[in-house]
Amino acid sequence: MNTQQSQIKVNIPLPLKDYLESRASKFGMPLAGYIKHLILKDVADMDYPTYQASEQTEQAYKKALEEYDAGKTIKVDDIDKFFNDL
Repeated sequence: MNTQQSQIKVNIPLPLKDYLESRASKFGMPLAGYIKHLILKDVADMDYPTYQASEQTEQAYKKALEEYDAGKTIKVDDIDKFFNDL
């Protein structure tokens, strides 16, 4: 599974960086991996936000399922126009 990634630049005092590097090396991890672990540990008990789809989205979904089940396909000549019109 591919998930989108993002980079974050954080400025920290040198003594804190040294401390984090020593903690990371204790576990045989690179500093970035250790920081990622700390963040994941911090948010582990949080619920992932979910949102209700709009009525328009639900109707489009139901229509797409019906068309898929019926074996309908779409021929798209101009992909940019197709996505702009969605």
